[in-house]
Amino acid sequence: VIAATIWGGIFFKLPGLAAVAAAIGVYGLGIIIRPVGAYIFGNIADRHGRKNAMVYALVLMGVSTLLIGLTPTYASIGVAAPILLILFRFAQGISFGAEFGTASTWVVEQAAKSSHRAFWGAWVGFAIPIGLLLGFGSVIFVKSLMTQAEFVAWGWRIFFFVGFLVAIVGIVIRTRTEDSFVFNKFKSGEKMLDFPANRVWREMWPRILRTSLVNAMFSGAFFLSFVFGTSYMKAVGFTALQAEEIGLIAAGFMLVFMIIGALLADKLNRRVVLLVSAGTFLVFAIPYFYLINMHSFGLAVVAEVIGFGFVFGFGYGAIPTFYTENFPTRYRASGASAGYQISQVYGGGLIPIIAGLILKSVGIKHAYIYIGILVMVYAVAAIFAILSTPDTKGSDMEM
Repeated sequence: VIAATIWGGIFFKLPGLAAVAAAIGVYGLGIIIRPVGAYIFGNIADRHGRKNAMVYALVLMGVSTLLIGLTPTYASIGVAAPILLILFRFAQGISFGAEFGTASTWVVEQAAKSSHRAFWGAWVGFAIPIGLLLGFGSVIFVKSLMTQAEFVAWGWRIFFFVGFLVAIVGIVIRTRTEDSFVFNKFKSGEKMLDFPANRVWREMWPRILRTSLVNAMFSGAFFLSFVFGTSYMKAVGFTALQAEEIGLIAAGFMLVFMIIGALLADKLNRRVVLLVSAGTFLVFAIPYFYLINMHSFGLAVVAEVIGFGFVFGFGYGAIPTFYTENFPTRYRASGASAGYQISQVYGGGLIPIIAGLILKSVGIKHAYIYIGILVMVYAVAAIFAILSTPDTKGSDMEM
């Protein structure tokens, strides 16, 4: 929310859409660096424990979030402002690169013997819509307490300071948890690999690349509809408050759809849930932008609920188990992290950057057609990857 609506105007000395594109680009750069975090913390998780990796990653996340909140504006320190923002986003991106693979591995391994493994794994994903609900809701609330000028000047920084405090609480909680029984059992009976992240790339690179195609679509759907979508709605005439209210509604539906998707992933299988989301993304790519272009609040809500809430939420109910079940214990965190995070580069990171450039180059009137076609390519690739990957429901997590 902040990147799409605030950063462009205070960290970059650029006009109109160029500032929006730059802000989205910086957000995307923080995503592109995530595979580095996946590699570093994947090695830690598979050699020294999932718990240790989760704690170290959260420390880095908390510090980098605080530093972003403290970064001076372009008006204060000139070109140093965007440079510092980029550096801190890189650090934040490295920490995010660790989070999915290590947390998902820990949760799914703890639920290894449960018939509701997908549901428990989805709790990692539940943090996304819950975080969005809190994020959108708190932005709307804080904005109601001050003028827009005050919010742009300093109000937006409050959320990064709060994020730092939340990270501290998370660190305390994680230090008091036990590592997964699957990892502890493996560690007691097997020799640990020196560099698990290197080994998984040598032995399972086709599976890493294939599974990455799946999340490239989901991460693309998230960042296109959430980060770029917020800016796009402002560009076609919605106010920042309206865009935030629409996002708040969509996030609520996302949580509901994610729960349903997780339950169905256990009841049916992982592939069916993923295919339904990918198919919806394929046919709804261009209609999503068309509905927003109608400049109707109700139609924009429909667009976000389907394109953001359903496509991402429903499919993500199966994503944590899909990734962790595809790799054995000896390098599960490294494999899950690698497949998930490289997809963030050419999916979540690249799509909003390209979309921003298209918007700047051809304007509002024609941009949605080209962006829609781009999205459809990702959806087709995801469908191919899902169909070519065996379903993992009921697989042995202790191997």
